[in-house]
Amino acid sequence: MYLIKRLFLILFAVFFQLFFSQKSYSRYYYMRANYESLQENDSTAISWIQKYIALAKAEKNYGQMLQGYRDAIFYSPSNNHKLIYADSAINAARSSENADLITTAYIEKGVIYYYHYKQYQLALNEYLIAYEYSKKTDSKFLKFQNLYHIGVVKSYLGYYEEAASIFKECIAYYESRIKENIHPNEIYNNKKGYLNSLHQLIVCYRNSGQYTAADWEIQKGLKEVGDNSDFIQEKGYFILCKGISEFQKKNYQSSIAYLKKSLSTLKAAGDFAWLSVNYFYTGKSFLKLHNDQLSILQFKKIDSVFQKHQFILPEVRENYELLINHYKSDGNQERQLYYTNQLLKADSILARDFTYLSSRIHKEYDTKTLLDEKNKLQNANFWSVFIILSLILMSIVLFILLRIKLKKGKDIQKRYLILEDKLLRQQNKSTEKNNKKLSEIIIRGSVEKRIGPDESIVEELLIKLKSFEDKKGFIKRGLTINKLANQLGTNSNYLSHVINEYKGVNFNKYLSDLRINYITVLLFDNKEYLKYGIESLAKECGIASRQNFSDLFYEINGIRPTDFIKKRRQELDKVDFSN
Repeated sequence: MYLIKRLFLILFAVFFQLFFSQKSYSRYYYMRANYESLQENDSTAISWIQKYIALAKAEKNYGQMLQGYRDAIFYSPSNNHKLIYADSAINAARSSENADLITTAYIEKGVIYYYHYKQYQLALNEYLIAYEYSKKTDSKFLKFQNLYHIGVVKSYLGYYEEAASIFKECIAYYESRIKENIHPNEIYNNKKGYLNSLHQLIVCYRNSGQYTAADWEIQKGLKEVGDNSDFIQEKGYFILCKGISEFQKKNYQSSIAYLKKSLSTLKAAGDFAWLSVNYFYTGKSFLKLHNDQLSILQFKKIDSVFQKHQFILPEVRENYELLINHYKSDGNQERQLYYTNQLLKADSILARDFTYLSSRIHKEYDTKTLLDEKNKLQNANFWSVFIILSLILMSIVLFILLRIKLKKGKDIQKRYLILEDKLLRQQNKSTEKNNKKLSEIIIRGSVEKRIGPDESIVEELLIKLKSFEDKKGFIKRGLTINKLANQLGTNSNYLSHVINEYKGVNFNKYLSDLRINYITVLLFDNKEYLKYGIESLAKECGIASRQNFSDLFYEINGIRPTDFIKKRRQELDKVDFSN
């Protein structure tokens, strides 16, 4: 990820030419020429870089000093040394009192924590400091570079909608810059920013279930990188996303092929986080192909990465649940206990990161951004009080939301089990219900009714209503009581009376119950319907509005259709795994 690692290396040489003498620039330029063609992490460059830094110190040229330390970070093979050079870069930048240099230095250190260690808490600390200094600079490039990293943290926290919005802003900025008449080095760096923002947007779409949008961006990304050797790593990320997309489409062999193709790039980059994602979907693909041996091998690789780096992405947390279930079915209590402990450890790390990061990013980024915007509009005391109260309210709401988030999963699972039990009981009673004599229904209704049509009319209407239900006539869209009455050869008053007396509900409730029960059974019995979107499911059962469908589904079943579909998929996956 060159945006993260070598961003500005060439650009800075051009940038500083504008601010320093031609003589000084030439000396630094020729010194850098001795090593800038070397590969990343090539330590043979360090001796040249030390001379470069020594010259900058002697001349008190803080800009070139920062460039030297940034080069040292890039070429040093040791992550610990990278951090030492990053601290030196910050000292040099602060000595310059130049907001551009200071912002750059803090972003650089944050990138080391994020990319090489995946320590989001420490990375965010640096990004937030950079954010404060970026307010004093006119460099949009720096502001969007920092904004990109804020978006990465939001995505990690699961704030996919907010993160996607940020990445769209970054894409729009970088794309516009690429089209401008600027230096080739600037075009290169902006193209890097564009491709990495595009990749992160795909991640947000995937994790929020927007698979069609993700596929569209994947194709765009692959087309943009083509066979350009400057963008090999970015291409690897797009191929990885393509492999995951193929898995979502149940093209498991194709998924494995794409994932394997991206593997060498991820290994070369040392990106253990996305390597884990690669192993996870490779393992799940093998699992779907009933190759348990290869799937478990992939899942164990994720545990090895977790043991070494003490980091796991929320996207691959399910890995431990699959391992636990596997060894539970094998009766291997020792391995089951081990992976249970690993899952608890992973959850502890994720919970710790979530609490810290969400608090800081809201308090020191979201809130401060809000304050800045408000201060531009009005600095009166009224707004100061309003903002303080808003912050207090936000803190309370955030605390409540954190608690709700933990309980929501259990609540959805409980509602799903209740509905599942209801559906299973309906299946068991379906034969008895279908054999119930119509005369019994008529007699029961006759005792309760006072005024209405003759018994012969009632019986005829009930027979027609049963036929209407059996033939699924209720799935026709735009059905009204007048239309149904004409269809059954009666009037709306008689029909309304019979439905109220013998079905126990009004016409609208009667129709809604039939439609929702119909689609619920289809979702439960036929996994093909689990692939449908909410709008398609609504049309399938005759409901015009997706929102109306979702509300009725919740009202009748006690669970949202999206939650029901997700739980049903998980249950079927567990069944497939155990088989």
